[in-house]
Amino acid sequence: MARREYSRAELRKKLLPYVQVEEDFEQAFDSSGHVSLDALLDDFTARGWLSDARAATQLVHAKRSRFGTQRITHELRQKGIAEELITAALPELKESELAAAREVWQKKFGGAPQDEKEKAKQVRFLQSRGFSLDVIFKVLRVTETED
Repeated sequence: MARREYSRAELRKKLLPYVQVEEDFEQAFDSSGHVSLDALLDDFTARGWLSDARAATQLVHAKRSRFGTQRITHELRQKGIAEELITAALPELKESELAAAREVWQKKFGGAPQDEKEKAKQVRFLQSRGFSLDVIFKVLRVTETED
């Protein structure tokens, strides 16, 4: 937890193999006096050590210069981030998506496609990075008009 933020679902999944008594999740303490995993995660959240909002913000800032909105949204869902937090992050992502796509495209290809085969390759690459077709075609259209 010192290196990066974790979502509650992500940390729960990571710690679950180390839980010894699974039947006692409903109780705060199991029969041996150990705190249940859910109670521990609740305590971490109450102390401010665990926050889905911080985890979402950190992931968005780490990935937005290399990936599109679709890919980042997918990763947020994979990490168990609530839909409300994902929805709150979308305007910021969409705002910077075109610039990020141009930067990724420039780094990878550096120039406009010479034929349809190369254009299809560039489109597939940008799609794999999670950029929408609207953004991809804006990037490629701008580069074609510059030539």
